[in-house]
Amino acid sequence: MHQHQQLIETFYSAFARKDFKTMAECYHNEVEFEDPAFGKLKGAEAAKMWEMLLTRSKDLSVVFSNVQATEQQGSANWVATYTFSRTGNKVVNNIQAAFDFKDGKIIKHTDRFDLSKWFVSAFGWKGYLFSALPFLKNKFKQQAKQTLTNFISKSS
Repeated sequence: MHQHQQLIETFYSAFARKDFKTMAECYHNEVEFEDPAFGKLKGAEAAKMWEMLLTRSKDLSVVFSNVQATEQQGSANWVATYTFSRTGNKVVNNIQAAFDFKDGKIIKHTDRFDLSKWFVSAFGWKGYLFSALPFLKNKFKQQAKQTLTNFISKSS
């Protein structure tokens, strides 16, 4: 097994155990993270996002598969299942992750998933509005980023 494949497996095994500290150790100090909900995060912001999500989650389940890696890049599929706290709806989110590596750590992590499908799962029929109206989608993204900013300022 390639060392970077092991690194990805360590990251997701820690995720499944809600061990955000080990997840953060897998990231390079200059990591760049991006996903459809939070947008682009850099450095400690990315690790704090995982800490926020894991410490607030009541019933998160993470299952990962198809981990692959070379010297420069890697990928994995993962599924997050949880109750969305704002609505009480059960969410099952299928995510494709891509990684770049530097100095034996993850320097770039990009998660891709269908945000419109996520909205419907999380918000029910109201999710169709979020998916159809760009200004609502953007408002949600701004709120997600603000929630992270508030979490970071409270934990500092």
